[in-house]
Amino acid sequence: MGMTMTQKILANAAGLKEVTAGQLIEANLSLVLGNDITSPVAIKEMSKFKTDKVFNKDKIALVPDHFVPNKDIKSAEHCKCVREFAVKNEITNYFEVGEMGIEHALLPEKGLTVAGDVIIGADSHTCTYGALGAFSTGVGSTDMAAGMATGKAWFKVPGAIKFNIVGKPSKWVSGKDVILHIIGMIGVDGALYKSMEFVGEGIKNLSMDDRFTIANMAIEAGGKNGIFPVDEIAENYMKEHSKREYKIFTADSDAVYDEEYTIDLSTLKSTVSFPHLPENTHTIDEIEGMEPIKIDQVVIGSCTNGRLDDLRVAASVLAGKKVKKGIRVIVIPATQSIYLQAIEEGLVKTFIEAGAIVSTPTCGPCLGGYMGVLADGERCVSTTNRNFVGRMGHINSEIYLASPTIAAASALTGTISRPL
Repeated sequence: MGMTMTQKILANAAGLKEVTAGQLIEANLSLVLGNDITSPVAIKEMSKFKTDKVFNKDKIALVPDHFVPNKDIKSAEHCKCVREFAVKNEITNYFEVGEMGIEHALLPEKGLTVAGDVIIGADSHTCTYGALGAFSTGVGSTDMAAGMATGKAWFKVPGAIKFNIVGKPSKWVSGKDVILHIIGMIGVDGALYKSMEFVGEGIKNLSMDDRFTIANMAIEAGGKNGIFPVDEIAENYMKEHSKREYKIFTADSDAVYDEEYTIDLSTLKSTVSFPHLPENTHTIDEIEGMEPIKIDQVVIGSCTNGRLDDLRVAASVLAGKKVKKGIRVIVIPATQSIYLQAIEEGLVKTFIEAGAIVSTPTCGPCLGGYMGVLADGERCVSTTNRNFVGRMGHINSEIYLASPTIAAASALTGTISRPL
């Protein structure tokens, strides 16, 4: 019986010739990731082990990004814990404020994730790195602790769903629209503990930033991971950003998939996820047939959509225009490098002239942490990944998930809109 791409990567990491869905394996890890919220818990768990040393100081990444720069004493204590642990263990890939970024944008940018890797992270959106042909998945802090100590993790080998991507997207349709369309189609549990494997000739029409966005939100469909085949675009990205060797795995022709879907990019419309689940999707055409949905805030950023392509398209929509009076617009570049490039390209100037503010890299508003917390009854159009009840603040606030294009256009009108 043939294996999927994910199954081949896991078999290789476990030192096995083959694996099957449902099989329990112990795999060697390429990288273990933690942030300022999850790492302190893992560090405390490590104190219960017989060792307080990490298995490999080069294969741990610690990225304070959720509440940084520290917003209060508690967050400062969390970051202090991570900092002291990193110093004690001489962690190579510890990223302090000033060199940090949002973890799932930062790690590929720094060349720490490549094809064939097996990566765990104590953050659910660790599945992002599947865009480069890696197996990456989120785990709990206890599993992170075990991974840091041993360099190994237990997995139940996932089954898979194949998404055959064909066609070419229209001008304003991006990776965010693709994944929101898929989640709307299969539901938030449609890929529960499955590998979402994206294949097809249409992938060549998706940029790396599009692919990162799609893989990032695999978890919002319940997926164990999302993964793309390694093509020339992915290889060029890895060669530009990383000095590490990578290994390309391809699915067997007789690989078994639980379900298969075809996604024609040419038919997709800009898509928005309404409160309070990512599966509650509507196209912009449908929205324009509704009563106008007034908003209070727009957030453009996060591990999902804070990359350079995202900022460029948002700036192109806002250029020469003004944010509607009374609308708060917060733009957050995902890494320091992206922030600097946005400055050099004049994107930051465009945002400020339009009436937006630009923040240092942080996850802050995505999880209702800071830099954009919502009050009772407020509505936000956000390029983040979750719109659960109370996710960005008050339990009576509402979040509408959208692409940077729709977010920027909505900032100009004060209602959910497409670019004029």
